[in-house]
Amino acid sequence: MIVTQPQRKQERALLIGLEQDGVSKWDLRDSLEELAELANSAGAEVVDTVTQKLQKPTAPFYIGKGKAELIKESFQDQQVTSVIFDNELSPAQGRNLENLFSRKVLDRTQLILDIFAQRARSREGRLQIELAQLQYLLPRLTRMWTHLSRQTGGIGTRGPGETQLEVDRRRVQERIARLERDLEEVRKHRSIQRQGRKRHQWPVAAVVGYTNAGKSTLLNLLTGADVLAADKLFATLDPTTRSLVLPNKQRVLLTDTVGFLRNLPHTLIESFKATLEEVVEADLLIHVVDLSHPRVDEQMDAVDAVIKELGAYGKQTLMVFNKVDLLANQELISVYREKYPGSVAISARTGANLDRLVPALQEALSSWRLRARYRLPVSEAALLAEVHRVGHVIEVHYEDDFTTLVANVPPQLEPRLAPFLEKP
Repeated sequence: MIVTQPQRKQERALLIGLEQDGVSKWDLRDSLEELAELANSAGAEVVDTVTQKLQKPTAPFYIGKGKAELIKESFQDQQVTSVIFDNELSPAQGRNLENLFSRKVLDRTQLILDIFAQRARSREGRLQIELAQLQYLLPRLTRMWTHLSRQTGGIGTRGPGETQLEVDRRRVQERIARLERDLEEVRKHRSIQRQGRKRHQWPVAAVVGYTNAGKSTLLNLLTGADVLAADKLFATLDPTTRSLVLPNKQRVLLTDTVGFLRNLPHTLIESFKATLEEVVEADLLIHVVDLSHPRVDEQMDAVDAVIKELGAYGKQTLMVFNKVDLLANQELISVYREKYPGSVAISARTGANLDRLVPALQEALSSWRLRARYRLPVSEAALLAEVHRVGHVIEVHYEDDFTTLVANVPPQLEPRLAPFLEKP
């Protein structure tokens, strides 16, 4: 006899946002719409969205106590199984809300961590997401011990619970230390891979962009890769590198990266440093933008913010405006292409205008075929650091008062380096 397993019941989520000083009603609406997309991507059904206007979050419940009581009363009718807040909750707020609601309480960071945990496939990806989860969990361990609060205080109730909590905290810290060591090995391995690429003199272009902008679809289209491409947030997490030969016979390595997001949790950026180092070390950034999205400018700003946090700002960037086939107003193409000279507008899904993208990529990489030797005095340490950050350093030799290096540099840096150019 075949026994069928019962289907897992879909979670029904209630979303909560706070309209506070400095946050407009429209910004809150956009943020909650994105939170709903994240919840759907995680497999939850959003049953309702609740907002409250306050000057700032309250310490006990984030929202007002009266508002929290009203929300609790609505649970039964809507069959709510989980409550998701648009901003990060403090450990005390999360504990108080779970006690009041008797429901699972999550914040935006936990939701993103859950999606990442579902999507990670490689060992490296799983290590990174586990580290981020444990770093988030550590200050919130007391929520795992809410059963102790039912006991009365006083003699005989202090020892065992506190001891077990300390044991758990120590185990989490030990696991975090081990994960950090493992990820350091990953970084070393990636560094060796990058050194190998430099020996071949192949430029590396990192494909960056907001989540669901079409990065993986573009990589598949250009290189014939088989990266998962789906219309959902964070469909792929693990980086993929593929080789592309341009019409001028130059070979370039394209690396797909994890999608960015507004308010991307800092713990995720820290944990994914081993992956995101591909952005820092790349010779060129290909910024893929979903031009059909109603919040396209905000998404571009969010990507720029993460790039700055990674220390990759200032790199030569090719802007690729994607999903033009979904645009209701085709005039937007001219507006954004004029705003960003050298950009291209394509549809990675249909292949439209791909014949314009490849020449633009070839032109953007043209400077990397030309190398030059520079001799910089020690007083130009800041300029030398910028060459290392945004250029492609091939050789470097240090003397007492000068540093001599052979490098390919993006066009915007050449005028500043011209006085230090060594003639052959």
